[in-house]
Amino acid sequence: MPAETLPVPRILKEVARRIVGQDAMVERLLVGLLTGGHVLLEGVPGLAKTLAVRTLSEIIHASFSRIQFTPDLLPADLIGTMVFDPKNQDFHVKKGPLFAQIIL
Repeated sequence: MPAETLPVPRILKEVARRIVGQDAMVERLLVGLLTGGHVLLEGVPGLAKTLAVRTLSEIIHASFSRIQFTPDLLPADLIGTMVFDPKNQDFHVKKGPLFAQIIL
């Protein structure tokens, strides 16, 4: 079934198959997604935050990207850069993680 036609309870059920005990978080993620807003996920390590977002993006067939914010992060690490292809003797764009539909 295409993601555009999946009813909300079905999406919640599919996510609940992988994420146990985080129903409120998953519901809030879905509300943020459906309203076009942003969601801030905070919590100690091990609460399945990354897995929940990755699972939701798989179910709705959206591209997913994760950014690890380190002190040496450069703008090109986020938006991408031009890369030379020696085989074709040409440059092509290598898009960064900001081009994903869901970013963590």
